[in-house]
Amino acid sequence: MWELHARRFPDAPAAIHGGEVRTWRAFDQRANGIANTLLAAGAQHQDKVAQYMHNCPEYMESMFGLFKVSLVPVNTNYRYTEDELTYLWDNSDSVAVIFHATYTERCAAVRSRVPNVKTWIWVDDGTHPCPDWAVSYESAANSNISQPAPAWQRSGDDLYFLYTGGTTGMPKGVMWRQDDMVGSLDAPSKVPLPAHKDLTALEARVSKPGPVNMPAAPLMHGTGAMNAMWALALGGAVATMTSRTFDAKELLEVVQSARVNSIAIVGDAFAKPILRALDESPGKYDISSLKFITSSGVMWSAETKAGMLRHHPKMLLIDSLGSSEAIGMASSTTSADGSSSTATFKLGPNTRVINDEGGDVAPGSGERGRIAMRGRTPIGYYKDEAKSASTFVVIDGLRYSIPGDFAEVDADGTVRLLGRGSQCINTGGEKVYPEEVEEVLKTHPSVLDAACVGVPDERFGEAITALVEPRPGATIDTATLVAHVRSTLAAYKSPKNVITVATIGRAPNGKLDYKRLKQEALEALGLTK
Repeated sequence: MWELHARRFPDAPAAIHGGEVRTWRAFDQRANGIANTLLAAGAQHQDKVAQYMHNCPEYMESMFGLFKVSLVPVNTNYRYTEDELTYLWDNSDSVAVIFHATYTERCAAVRSRVPNVKTWIWVDDGTHPCPDWAVSYESAANSNISQPAPAWQRSGDDLYFLYTGGTTGMPKGVMWRQDDMVGSLDAPSKVPLPAHKDLTALEARVSKPGPVNMPAAPLMHGTGAMNAMWALALGGAVATMTSRTFDAKELLEVVQSARVNSIAIVGDAFAKPILRALDESPGKYDISSLKFITSSGVMWSAETKAGMLRHHPKMLLIDSLGSSEAIGMASSTTSADGSSSTATFKLGPNTRVINDEGGDVAPGSGERGRIAMRGRTPIGYYKDEAKSASTFVVIDGLRYSIPGDFAEVDADGTVRLLGRGSQCINTGGEKVYPEEVEEVLKTHPSVLDAACVGVPDERFGEAITALVEPRPGATIDTATLVAHVRSTLAAYKSPKNVITVATIGRAPNGKLDYKRLKQEALEALGLTK
């Protein structure tokens, strides 16, 4: 699809970053260079290649190159520590890593621990020189720009990996067939593409260069990457911000300068700062080009949506209920002509809310069930048959993806999302598994026991809060414990709050009562009503 657009719209923009505009011609040719470099280095059919970068044109460009020769992109969280990177690249069987220069020292530190990685491609960002064990991205992108010709054929069965921290600890690689991914992303379209490959139908539908999408969320996450992929599938462009921390004012400036049509965000952690910037300077930013703002992964509040629409009433504001394992399970659309409350959705045509017996939850019954989606779903988790079997389930002869989202169905058929059944904490779109943090906390000499819960946070949706039981005679120091966690885990997994308690109060079976612990945390922080 992307190669077709490069032939038809060679001078149209494909990537916009700061003052740089990269055309579809350049985008295609440079992707050829990356593909040919990896082939020359010995990459084989469906080998895995890790992308370890911040948002930049090279992210989608290198993904294009990987897809060209049936290699599998592996998203890499740039917040990960050396241990986490080693696990990810080893688990994914990555043979190459494309990394921003700022992570040169970290890559150097883990090289000996990931012997399967044979090729390192260094992306210049002005921080560190290219090491002698890596290849310069620019050299690779410009070395052989002819269409690559691998010894194998491309197929709709070629894979895309989306690693997610999920709710069960270590990251897991969700395996998407490209054909299923395209079908899922296209499903909401008014006139969907045919179920089979048909470039003539694509040409008829995309008659001119497409929309400009800006992933405000990182491209290393599914929300950012999939929105960007689909913008390119429509012959459009991907605009990225130059800052490496979210800056709402920069976002609005890019919307104005690049005439952005759609933005992908992750809940109020993004939406509230954007609204605040608009409220502080009414009329300063021209956002008239915006048609859609989509939030996926974390819901954004009805109050924030109403505020956004005051600045641009013609926008459509969308909550998309989906996950790495299921795209487009349900949605909620808010416009100036209608209203939508927080956490309510309309199910997609292939989605059900099922009870433990596999039957449908009756509307208005008050029964809680899990959201299940059939049709275009992943084929499983990479190298994890047990988890695959529990998530991708056959019901009445049909295969469903059941990621773990719990919901109730109102009498009118509206679905009310309750959240994940596990204790997963969603902070700023990052999913954090409490036991991973707890185990690190318990290794500190001052800590006897610990539990982590999520409490409401205006910016991040949820803030990780640690309840800590000190060892006899010990004193808990918040800064020391946060630093201790950060020495082992990514910074976003460290607690925002640390509360000292007399006892964690484990049950006789050793389990924690997270509901009680969360209530204790809310009371200690003065967050109860």
